[in-house]
Amino acid sequence: MEILRTVAELREWSRQKRKASGGAVGPVVGLVPTMGALHGGHVSLVRASRASCGFTALSLFVNPTQFGPKEDFARYPRAFAADCALAESEGVSVLFAPSVEEMYPAGAATFVDAGDLGSRLDGQSRPGHFRGVATVVAKLLIAAEPDRAFFGQKDAAQVAVVRRMARDLRLATEIVVCPIVRDADGLALSSRNAYLSSEERAQALTLSRSIRRVEELAAEGERRASVLIAAAREVLSSAPAVRVDYIAVVDWATLEPVEVAAPETLFAVAAWVGATRLIDNAVLQ
Repeated sequence: MEILRTVAELREWSRQKRKASGGAVGPVVGLVPTMGALHGGHVSLVRASRASCGFTALSLFVNPTQFGPKEDFARYPRAFAADCALAESEGVSVLFAPSVEEMYPAGAATFVDAGDLGSRLDGQSRPGHFRGVATVVAKLLIAAEPDRAFFGQKDAAQVAVVRRMARDLRLATEIVVCPIVRDADGLALSSRNAYLSSEERAQALTLSRSIRRVEELAAEGERRASVLIAAAREVLSSAPAVRVDYIAVVDWATLEPVEVAAPETLFAVAAWVGATRLIDNAVLQ
């Protein structure tokens, strides 16, 4: 597995792989963007890429522009050696690990505005977050020129922003969304789970329990957003360490609230467990 540090190296690698493919039918290059601290959710994205693409690039970059001034950029989990070992064991072709200066050169003043989507769900409680997300993802797609890029459903609001950004900018990359991966106890895998104490982790399970409760109600035919939200809030209120940020039933494409859920409506929840902010969601069928 190669480790590349510059945009020029990544772009050249991608173009060489495509050239070497000789115009083969199907996607040649897949990209898995990550901020490192890799876990089973990231592994699922790598495996999805390898299953459909000839070569897989994985990026490791903790993007400073998507963190607010009081957020956890400085202490965000970083485990470069372990991440490299895991990526290599999963058959990643190339690992892209740029510096902040490489991604944001001196004097850089161009950013991608996420529009109205940028102020909804996570964007409402984390102003500027989706501007940073849209900008860094655009930079990565421009650098790697992948045929497909793989994202996890756990970051559903981010997925909506990335899909809109790719569409609006007419980027050629196909955005592929992979299912949430959970631990055996139901907790959605997240790099931030490492912050949780054992007691906090036990209380964090109320997020996945609230998701399951809403899915049960939807399966029984309940479609009223107010009823679904109230049911989730009741579950979450059973854990004293959990402080709700939002509980929402929204159109996944626009992130706007809906009163009645339809197929493919997104149910999403975000909450602080102690000092750690976690998110979870389900696509209602």
